[in-house]
Formats: sequence, structure tokens, C-alpha cells
Amino acid sequence: MTSPQIATNSVVVVGGGFGGLFSALAVRERLPERPVVLLEPNSNFIFQPLLYELLSGEMKSWEVAPRYRDLLASRQMVWLQERVSRIDLDAGWLDTDHGSRLEWGDLVLATGTEPNDFGIPGVEHHAQGFRSLDDVARLRERIHWLRQQRQSDAALVIVGAGPTGVELACKLSDLLEGAAVIHLVEMGEQILPRSRAFNRARAEAALERRQVKLHLSTSVTAVTEDQVQLEGGTALRHDGLIWSAGSRPSLPPLQPESEVNRRGISITADLRVSGQTHVFAIGDTAHHAEAPWPGTAQVAMQQGEAIAAALAAMATGNDPEPFQFQDRGEMLSLGIGDATLTGLGVTLAGPLAFKLRRATYLTRQPGLSLGLRSAGAWLLNR
Repeated sequence: MTSPQIATNSVVVVGGGFGGLFSALAVRERLPERPVVLLEPNSNFIFQPLLYELLSGEMKSWEVAPRYRDLLASRQMVWLQERVSRIDLDAGWLDTDHGSRLEWGDLVLATGTEPNDFGIPGVEHHAQGFRSLDDVARLRERIHWLRQQRQSDAALVIVGAGPTGVELACKLSDLLEGAAVIHLVEMGEQILPRSRAFNRARAEAALERRQVKLHLSTSVTAVTEDQVQLEGGTALRHDGLIWSAGSRPSLPPLQPESEVNRRGISITADLRVSGQTHVFAIGDTAHHAEAPWPGTAQVAMQQGEAIAAALAAMATGNDPEPFQFQDRGEMLSLGIGDATLTGLGVTLAGPLAFKLRRATYLTRQPGLSLGLRSAGAWLLNR
């Protein structure tokens, strides 16, 4: 077992998604005297809400998926491109798949989620997600193939009518230009069950305009290479299946195991892991029974800022304040150049909403210089 030269008072952040990256950046800015170590095995940060615009070519990969090396180059942080394989919370160390063992002064768990196939036969082998650059590349190839073939019975099936499923259905419809029918399957009674009524209504209208075939109150029972079996015996033929029906917390093996349940690791109101003083968990990794915050990027980013505030309070001998989520609204992409948004006194849909959504996300990019470069590229293309 090797040990990198890491200070024992380091803030070690596991996971470089929204929660992890924004935690590391916030701690570095607020507590420059604390060494910060980010453990993230992937080479690119994925700004998930803009992945649809990367698929359609409305944005570039350097805007949506900047490299960690570029994001962290000037911030004097340590980035280890390694995956954590085991964590002992009580002993205060973790192991990685590269054979490293690290101790921490404070630990932040922000390992996110992984797709949940709910044990449905065939999903693991015949469905793809929409979470990574590889997913975008595979879907682009599928779109190109469908547009070339122009088969009369061609179809794509999306399972799950939450934000990912709805946004993807609209964007794919615009990109396919009639080359395939799109089916959107949802086991609930409506699309976007947690969304605001205005956004849901605009999304329903967008799906109807694009003739997306909506299957509500419908469960998937099995999947094959070219069919999706539905409850009741109906089958949908498919030339591609995208699974957005659910996710589950993705955590490395932890000791003690009792800290973890099916909704993630249990935390207190100040984001500390139950029973731990110097271990925090945020984003989709964590669960607080009395305040089940939504699993969105804005929650994770705000929790990242809260981590820095908590560590600053602890440094002066004070207890961290309970985390207070500030809901800043909801924005959905509804096809090429179209979106809907509500929040902060604004209710808007259409091309202007698309521009505001994009501009808002650009200002939230990790690293202001990246956001300014992206905004400049966007303006040059208007």
C-alpha cells in the first residue's frame, strides 16, 4: 500500500461532480490554508444540464465537459485520478484502486449516483443512459444511422419521463426530423411529477407537437435487443433504448456499514454523516430524513458552498449551521432553441427562455474564466 504525500489536515473530497467539485473550489477559496485533495477517476467534469445541447451541437465539448486539469490548474489543489475502493470512517483513511492510502482532516463524500435497472431483465445489456460523453457519442451514432436508413418502422424508446427523459425526447425528435418514432414510457400517472405546473404544461405541449408517443402508468417488465416488454403483454419494437427511469446512490464500501441505506448515507442537518464529526456527505450520495432535498445540480452546488462555511465555522470552534436550500427555480430544455423556466419571479417559455437558461448555466460554470469564454463563443455565434 502506497501513500501519496498528502497532508493529514487535508480536506479530501471524493467525487468530482457538482457537489464534489464545488465543495473543493469553495473550500480552496474560503480556507486557502487548508490543503484540498479531489479524488475523481474521470478526466472531464460533466455539466449535466447542458449535455442535451452538446448532443445537438448547440454547444461545444469544452463548454459542457471541461477537463479537470484545466479547471484546477491554477487553484493549487491536488487532483488524483483514482477511484476510491474502501473507506474506514472511524479509522479516518481510505484506499484507492491505484493502491494509495490517504488520511484526512475532513472528508467530503460526493460520489453521486449510478443507473438503477430495478432488476428488470435485459436492461443492463440492451439499454444506454445519458450521463457521459460516451453516451452522447453513442447516441449521435444512432441518430446518424437512423437518418441514413429512414426505415418506416424505426423507433427509439426512452424509459422514464422525469427531466432527463422529457428533455431528451424533445431534443431527439428535433434531431431525427421524422427518421424514427419516439416512445416515452413512464410508470407514473404524469410526466415530470416533481416539476412546476407551468413547466409540466409546456413540456406536455412540446411532446405533443413533436408527436412523441407517451405511455403513462406503464411499467417495463423485460428488455431484449430490439423489444421493450411492457406490463400487460404489450411490446414496443426499438432501434435504441435510453434508460432514465431511476438511479441509486453510488458509494464505495464503507465501514461501519450501518451508515448506509437504500437512499444513501444518513446525514444530519449540517451535512455531516451521522455519528461523524469530520465526515460530510452531499448531493445524491446523502439522505437527510427530515429534509429530503431534491436531487438537482443547484442543491449540490449550494451544498458545496455550505461545506466551506461549515469547515470555516469548525475552525473557530463553532458548530456548522444547518443547510438551508434556496430554491432558485427550474429550467428545462424542450428541443433545439426552446426551453421553459420558472423561478425568481420569472415564468417564461420559448426561444427567449432557451437563451436565459443557457446564459444562467454559463454563469454557474466552475471557474469564471471558463464561463466567460463560453459566453463569448455563444455571442459570436448569434
